[in-house]
Amino acid sequence: MLVHKVDDEVSLRLFNKDDAEEFYDLTISSKSYLKEWLGWLDYTKSVEDTAQNIISRCNELVDNGGYPLSFAIIYNGKIAGTIGFNEIHNANKIGVVGYWLGEKYQGKGIMSKALKALIDYGFNDLKLNRIEISVAVENKKSRALPERFGFKEEGKIRQAEWLYDHYVDHVIYGLLVNEWK
Repeated sequence: MLVHKVDDEVSLRLFNKDDAEEFYDLTISSKSYLKEWLGWLDYTKSVEDTAQNIISRCNELVDNGGYPLSFAIIYNGKIAGTIGFNEIHNANKIGVVGYWLGEKYQGKGIMSKALKALIDYGFNDLKLNRIEISVAVENKKSRALPERFGFKEEGKIRQAEWLYDHYVDHVIYGLLVNEWK
């Protein structure tokens, strides 16, 4: 799955080192918007930081037997965000999903298309039995995605994440392969 065309506008593809500047610019241009729910943004200070992140994503291929875990979301030829498996628990066949979309790409159905493609990839290619998504309780937009795709709300983790100056609780969603249509 080097490039997966979802439709005429959206595709998922592997990151490469040439993406560093574009991905950095997207991150910085959306920083104030994304900072409400993403706690790592202050650690991204340069194109080089982004390039190192991309290199680590590319190294996942080797670590995961040739299967990529994270992807650039491409919308009309531009990087719009990212989606992937932040963790894979091979023994239990569980994948934990993470995603974000730049502010100017919100409200176009891009992330819904990307998540559907990732779920298909996880169950069909990676042979996962379960996919999990953990979302801050108050993050309504991100919570809508797993709910739309039939994930079951399985519980809450109190003070699951530190966001700059406060903790946030998370909701855990799960979807089993036999529940996926």
